[in-house]
Amino acid sequence: MIRRHFIRSALALAGAGACGPSAWAAEPRTIVVLGDSLSAEYGIARGSGWVALLDKKLAAEKIAATVVNASISGDTTAGGRSRLPALLRSRQPDIVVIELGGNDALRGLSLDMTEANLAAMAAAAQQAGARVLLAGMQMPPNYGAEYGRRFEQLYVKVAKAQDTALVPFLLKGVADQPDALRLFQPDRIHPKAEAHPTILANVWPELQKLLR
Repeated sequence: MIRRHFIRSALALAGAGACGPSAWAAEPRTIVVLGDSLSAEYGIARGSGWVALLDKKLAAEKIAATVVNASISGDTTAGGRSRLPALLRSRQPDIVVIELGGNDALRGLSLDMTEANLAAMAAAAQQAGARVLLAGMQMPPNYGAEYGRRFEQLYVKVAKAQDTALVPFLLKGVADQPDALRLFQPDRIHPKAEAHPTILANVWPELQKLLR
């Protein structure tokens, strides 16, 4: 994996004289999104989720990148951690977006274990030569103020410890609205398709920095 990135960097430098400063920027990138139902288009039409919208935005912005949606509804950080090594080998991503943890909390799993799994995934992706974007989540108030605070902060802790990019709250502008229920499916957990452009708007600024 290191050899691959060395060769790509060398080719970019070798072509700088002929292609100018934009040679590296034009190189195709691979983005892997490792997530759960929030990224797997649960309950909405295919092509209307934020990951599919990201693919369209990259094309519209003329950014050479391939998006691989490796999200599975119901997945936990433990599941993502077990799946990631194969994805790193097969896809050799330049960027890995980790959107996991919500199901850990819904199932009452250990927050320490969730934090450890997120940290391990970030470290593994970085060791494979990828940049990492961590998508944070928050829990509803009925889970208790202290639990909610600890859960929210674990994403901040992992991002700082692993030096990754961070979207503090993936559902900002969706779940924190006064009339938020109108943006959710009947289960009150999964956003409707109309909310997914807002989700992408939360992710895009941080992802764009990594693409540069």
